[in-house]
Amino acid sequence: MVARFFGSLFGTPRPEDGAGPEPAPEPDDDARTAAALDRLRSAVRAAGRDLPGIISSQLRQIDDVLQPLAEYAQAQGASTEQRVLLEAMVVDYIPTPLNAYLALREEDRDEGTRATAMFAEQLTILFDTAQDLNHQVRSGAITELSTYARFLDDKFGPSMLTRGGN
Repeated sequence: MVARFFGSLFGTPRPEDGAGPEPAPEPDDDARTAAALDRLRSAVRAAGRDLPGIISSQLRQIDDVLQPLAEYAQAQGASTEQRVLLEAMVVDYIPTPLNAYLALREEDRDEGTRATAMFAEQLTILFDTAQDLNHQVRSGAITELSTYARFLDDKFGPSMLTRGGN
């Protein structure tokens, strides 16, 4: 009933009515993040000649952290908050100022301009955030492994075996 109501509001066909094919499933968060990271990398490459060396270098450094982090988060997992931050960085926090910077006049994007310095400062913050997120995700896995090791030791360690055997 609710689906029909929302469908009528937004004009989405209902497959049970035979109004159209089943809608394609939404890509999962990891796939969306990976696709957004690919789009961001392509945008940076395409803008290469319009970016001063310092900006290109910083964007590559951020990508060098985010790319393996996204792969690790997909393979090994990360908390919801960590995944949301990763996606926000790739979808919004980096592309938004990049697009604003690229919209400036060419002379405002020179190496020594105030706009370049401001953007470089923002990229420094984003790089630090990416590194911190990387550390959090990877240390979370170490903490989880350590916690599980303590569990196994408590459950099956020598002290448990001797208590039951006496």
